[in-house]
Amino acid sequence: MRRAQWIKFLLFSILILAVAAPSFAQIRVSIRFGPPPLPVYEQPLCPGPNYMWTPGYWAYDYDDQDYYWVPGTWVQAPQVGFLWTPGWWGWGGEGFIFHEGFWGPVVGFYGGINYGYGYFGNGYEGGRWDRDQFYYNRAVNNVNVTEIHNTYNTTVINNTTVNRVSYNGGQGGINARPTPQQEAAARERHLPPVQTQVQHSQLAKADPQQRASVNHGKPVVAASARPTQLKGAGVVPAKEAGGAYNPPPRGAAENNRAANGQSNNAPPATQRPENGNRSEANPPRNETNQARPEASQSKSEANQPRQENEQRPSHAKDVQPWKPAAPAQGSKAMMDQKYQKQQQKLATQQEKQRQKLETQQERDHQKIAQKQDEARKQQVEQQHQQQTQKMQERQNQQRQQLQQKYQPAPPPKSEPHNEPPRGL
Repeated sequence: MRRAQWIKFLLFSILILAVAAPSFAQIRVSIRFGPPPLPVYEQPLCPGPNYMWTPGYWAYDYDDQDYYWVPGTWVQAPQVGFLWTPGWWGWGGEGFIFHEGFWGPVVGFYGGINYGYGYFGNGYEGGRWDRDQFYYNRAVNNVNVTEIHNTYNTTVINNTTVNRVSYNGGQGGINARPTPQQEAAARERHLPPVQTQVQHSQLAKADPQQRASVNHGKPVVAASARPTQLKGAGVVPAKEAGGAYNPPPRGAAENNRAANGQSNNAPPATQRPENGNRSEANPPRNETNQARPEASQSKSEANQPRQENEQRPSHAKDVQPWKPAAPAQGSKAMMDQKYQKQQQKLATQQEKQRQKLETQQERDHQKIAQKQDEARKQQVEQQHQQQTQKMQERQNQQRQQLQQKYQPAPPPKSEPHNEPPRGL
């Protein structure tokens, strides 16, 4: 009996991990009003060879209930041959959901959004890899040919309707669906944003001037030559807003009218259908986003407050030590004591594992700090993020197994007893 229960639990755990594996590719936040139009800005000069252009985008601060602009910037790819697929906002049936960008050998679907500078809504026309060198298309990129010699000039015929709309689906949004090739790209091996991109977004979030409520869709810093550089040379302001921005009043994002899916760019009397044009705006089947983000969370995640990025810690030092919970109610006293003892033993073992990984990662930081190799630094940060994520998944599985072992089995269901009719 116990063996059968163990097999069932193991299969359930594998299923949970399989569902959670691609979770870095989504942002589990559903916003009831759409982002502002994309601002108009000039691309800063490329700082050096093998830097990839990552277009600016509107992110969302859930605590402050406000969008903020993350400037476009040049970033070195985490490895040779990888290209950037920008993130995008899409109507999910009950709100707007952000699909996080990723690095991979092929550019995937990004909502059909025309970000410009090679990202015209479908694929990437700004350059290509040739062995270990990236070649830039001067027709769409701002490149100094006296310093960067790997260039070519190919005129791009942009068939995308020219507009500044920043979201897919719903009323007023881009009507685009992923191709089978783009769906396959999202299922292939790819990497989340590198550490410098994460820091770049965090700095933009902390700057009040980047908030849509302050800049009204025309950010002071629209793009920068290097990530995390929001001041000084190489910083480019927006030339103009991409269009009118009429957000709901502060605190009114959850009112009834917004709950019906009204866009911030739509006339006040216009409302979306109750189903939110699902045929136009549902996320691709390969994405993990759902119309109801909460439904894709596990029970433990559902009890946590919703956050903007819900990003896992990138380093072992950022992982909070596990504090064992009280045993399940209804257990016998002896079982309680044994469960508590095993929990504490497991907590001690896992803390040692965390400290060991923290020491290893700190040693890596000290070694790489002595080198002026930005690409290698990004690779190390990516490795640390993956190591930390694997450690957390392994430890969570160990805790689930321990809980399952000591969880009291439910009482067996009694068979119904049917008495014969009286008089027979």
